[in-house]
Amino acid sequence: MFISLNNAVKKYGSGEALVYALNQAELMLDEGEICVILGPSGSGKSTLLNMLGGLDTLDEGELTVAGRKVSGLSQEQRTDYRKEDVGFVFQFYNLISDLTVEENIEVVADIAENPLDIDEVLEALDIEKYRRRFPRELSGGQQQRVAIARAMIKNPKLLLCDELTGALDTKSSKQVLKFVEKMNDRFGTTVVIITHNEAIAGMADRIVRLKDGKICENRANEQKIPAAELVL
Repeated sequence: MFISLNNAVKKYGSGEALVYALNQAELMLDEGEICVILGPSGSGKSTLLNMLGGLDTLDEGELTVAGRKVSGLSQEQRTDYRKEDVGFVFQFYNLISDLTVEENIEVVADIAENPLDIDEVLEALDIEKYRRRFPRELSGGQQQRVAIARAMIKNPKLLLCDELTGALDTKSSKQVLKFVEKMNDRFGTTVVIITHNEAIAGMADRIVRLKDGKICENRANEQKIPAAELVL
């Protein structure tokens, strides 16, 4: 089992203001799966993503990713985990405006232990022709593909995507999802996508739903369709 989350609890506040962002949540994912996590605002999606990415810690429960027990790691150990095992792609691209596409990606490649070949990643995401451009010279969809390339270049075991199409139009959204699918197929990276968009679940190997901090659905998608065929 690639991801194993057991009896996960994360709470904020106290007394009458106590809120459970995760409430005895359970999640199992196999290596190489694309998992789409759905749920309304406040359901615990972002909290779950933060736990998987080592950005925050559980109050109770246990999380293991790729054989590494993430729950219980020190702050320094969690930093190493994020550096070695996890790639992040967010809704807002967080590119460095004064660096070219290639330089934005190289910043991460230079600190990675086992980076992928930059030319291979640029080619896979169809952004090789933009390598000398600056972020301001790119469309939103192109910038998001650069953000994916930057996350993928370090060859992560786990790619976490937080509303990666939230700021994009329908055409750009579909293109970005196609490239996430391509990276999963090409490199075998396990992908977790947090989204409000129900249609994106169609491309998933596994569909997970959260409500009030609990995982209320976790099922294999028996009718998976290619990202290119999604109706967004």
